[in-house]
Amino acid sequence: MADEPGRGTDRSLEIGIERAHPARMYDYYLGGRTNFDPDREAAEAALAAFPTLRITAEENRGFLLRAVEHLARAGIRQFVDVGSGIPVAGRNTHDVAQAVRAQARVLYVDNDPIVLAHAQALLTSGPRGRTAYLNADPHRPETMVEHPEFVRSVASDEPVAMLLVAILHFVADHQDPIDLLRRLTRRLPSGSRLVIAHVTGDYDPEGWAGLVRAYADAGITVRPRSRAEVAELLDGWDVEEPGVVPVSRWHPTVEPSAEPALVSCYGAVARKP
Repeated sequence: MADEPGRGTDRSLEIGIERAHPARMYDYYLGGRTNFDPDREAAEAALAAFPTLRITAEENRGFLLRAVEHLARAGIRQFVDVGSGIPVAGRNTHDVAQAVRAQARVLYVDNDPIVLAHAQALLTSGPRGRTAYLNADPHRPETMVEHPEFVRSVASDEPVAMLLVAILHFVADHQDPIDLLRRLTRRLPSGSRLVIAHVTGDYDPEGWAGLVRAYADAGITVRPRSRAEVAELLDGWDVEEPGVVPVSRWHPTVEPSAEPALVSCYGAVARKP
């Protein structure tokens, strides 16, 4: 019998289910089943501090998919989804990209073995496109961009969309997120796009301070940033309209969109000059 989610196995140390993981907590917020007791306990503590965190997760996913569709329609044919997390049936980068542009190629990047197992099983490309998965740590950019799978999957002479949705707030100040972004994107050709979504305490400083403590108690660093700090991450890039805005207000397909205070997350798409 296959191991059931949440049940300890003799592989627990190998896959790290004895402690919370951000990707599995995010899966829990989205109503998924690929999460374990430590993930659920940490997620519930975070929800106690910021009760609309599930809305944040849903709006992040919606922003990701709208940005991918927008870029595919703009002619982008290759996507790198960094920190891709647990797949969501029918709501993944390749589902949207290949629906618009059948030959689109998508490289998923994460460093959780459970994500890897699900990606291998569920992230199946259409016949004219390609999907691949790279097990790499985005905190160590060179291990990602110099990996043979990255080189094989991403054509260096064609614009690339690099997606870092709900990722950069796990990069502490001392880890220098601006330098990390530079190292991740410096080899991308002109015309490439950078898609980011980043949580903020601008709307509810007290609630987000509690959330940061909840994550810290689970051994996870979260660094919310202001709108100005998020805009600074994109220095040197041409930010597309409507700029750095709450993710629910980035080209929404449903009106009225979720109130920014319920989401507390900024999103933007920027073009490399």
